[in-house]
This record gives sequence, C-alpha cells and structure tokens, in this order.
Amino acid sequence: MDNLAHTLVGAALGMAGLKRKTGLGLATLMIAANLPDIDALGLLFGENLAWRRGWTHGPIALLVLPLLLAAAIVAFDRWQAQRGRRPTDRLPVRIGWVLALAYIGILSHPLLDFLNTYGIRCLMPFSDRWFYGDALFIIDLWIWIVLGIGIWLSRRRERRQQAGAGLPALTVLLLAACYSLAMGAAGRAAEHYAARDIAALGLGQPSRVLASPVPIDPFRRRILFEVEDAYGFGDFRWLPAPRITLEPGLIPTGMDDPVIALAVRQEKSVADFLYWSRYPFASVRRDADGAEVVIGDARYNRRPDDGGFSVRAVIPGTGPAPGQLPRGQASASPRE
Repeated sequence: MDNLAHTLVGAALGMAGLKRKTGLGLATLMIAANLPDIDALGLLFGENLAWRRGWTHGPIALLVLPLLLAAAIVAFDRWQAQRGRRPTDRLPVRIGWVLALAYIGILSHPLLDFLNTYGIRCLMPFSDRWFYGDALFIIDLWIWIVLGIGIWLSRRRERRQQAGAGLPALTVLLLAACYSLAMGAAGRAAEHYAARDIAALGLGQPSRVLASPVPIDPFRRRILFEVEDAYGFGDFRWLPAPRITLEPGLIPTGMDDPVIALAVRQEKSVADFLYWSRYPFASVRRDADGAEVVIGDARYNRRPDDGGFSVRAVIPGTGPAPGQLPRGQASASPRE
C-alpha cells in the first residue's frame, strides 16, 4: 500500500490507546509502520525491482529493524533530555513498550502490502516467492477516509478529555480490516464468475484469472485471464447484478520468442523485471541489425509497451535495433 495508508494505520493504532503506553509511542508506531520501505533506497543503485518488497519485508528484517528503531527512539529521547529540549509533558520512554510498539507497527506493514496485486516476498531471504492478496487497489481512498475520520474523532475526544478517546480509532481499524476481508472475498468470487463466463463464451477454460481492484469503486474489478499463450481483458461489476464485459480479442503473450531468453541473459533489467512480473507479455521488433524487446506486465498494461510497468532492451545481432535506443542499452520503468 502507499505510505499514507501505512502512516494512518500506525496513527490509528496509537490513537486507539497504544501511544499512552510510553513516551514517543505514536512516533514509534508511525515510523515503524513505514520502516520496511527503506528498500526504496534501491532506486539509488538501480535495484528497484531486485530490492523491492523483499529483504526488508522478510522475517529477518522484521526482527532486526524494530530493535534498531527502539534504540534510536530511546537515544533521541535521551539526547533531548541532555540538551534540555525534552518536552515536559512527554511520558517516560519505556524501552520495553517502545520495542513492543516498534514490532506492532512494523508487522502492520507486510499485512497491508499483501493486500494489493503488486505482491510481497514476505519470506525473503529464505524464499523468493511472491505472495498476493489481490484485495485492495494500491491507493485505496476509502481506507484513507475511514482511518482519517477515526483518528480525527479520537483526537477531538482526547483534547476534550472525554472518556473512550481511543474508541473511534479502534472502531475504524476494525472497519478497515472487515472492508479488506470483504474486498478479498469479492475478488475471489468475481474470478469464479469470470472463469465460468469465459468458458461459456467458447474462449476455453482459462488457466488463470485475476480480478484486480480498481480505484474508488469497490463494486468493480478489472479482469485479466490467460488462455493458452494469450491474455484477455474484461470488466466485472457487482451492481446492479454480477456481470462481465470482455474486451474483443486476445493478446498473445509473445514470451516464447527465443530473443527474450537472450535478453534475460544479457540485460539485468530484463531479468529483474521477469523476476517480479506475474503476467508478462512481450513484443519484439527485428531487422538485420538487432532486436528491440519490450516486456510489460498485463496486470497494469494493455499491451507490452503501454503504461509505466515495462522494460526495454536492444539486443544487437538478432534483429532490428531501433534508432531511439543505442545498441546494448536497456531501460526499465516499472514503478509501484
């Protein structure tokens, strides 16, 4: 999920009552809820896909990072105290509770990341398998709104010194959890409906069907299905009655072209992309001089070179080398 959603979950956990366990409790929860995304530093080294949602989201990092965060929080509190800058109304910083909140906050992160179609490697480094919840769009406006309202109501009760200040925040956390479960169940049901209707239309029995959530509308899904070596797309709506509308034609995956295997061996960006990709498809342009390979992911693109989730590489000596890319150069533009 996006970092605002992670931050709101951390804030809601704090406002539900956990922040009162220790000084800097709210800050600990909010930072911890975002901490696994330090893998974004991979962008500086050209390792966005190789690093993304891997080691820092796996069991070793989830054990070690809270220890580092707790040490930093305690050190910051002591640093402020030594310089006379520690707020007088701050609760005592209790190392045990700081560590507990750091673990609670950081564990919320992979739970949220699991909910979308991008995927998470939550067993790294012991396994590089990707896991997908396919329940929520990566930026879910309703999660923002619900959590934001609960946090605001709890803050207002707290300022007015009313009883049960944490109740609104706790309530919206439960609502967000129920909403996520319902969205996941609706997605699996949509995939079942879609597979049945696709087969009934004579397109064959799909080997895979993905009902991706879309922005804003929880009653709609973007359908992607695989039949033999081709992908099809459609739109599924729950209201006013369950129905699927398929786009005309199927798009060949093109992944059986031998030049793709060559591109994987020669260009790390291509290998990294296919390591991450779930529904890859490719287009290859050739002439006597070289070949341009473009690979996209059908989760996010309607064709290989459409959208931001794609990788391009020019392989000399296998076909045409387009003028816009120098020989041997590869460019990748997948983003979360």
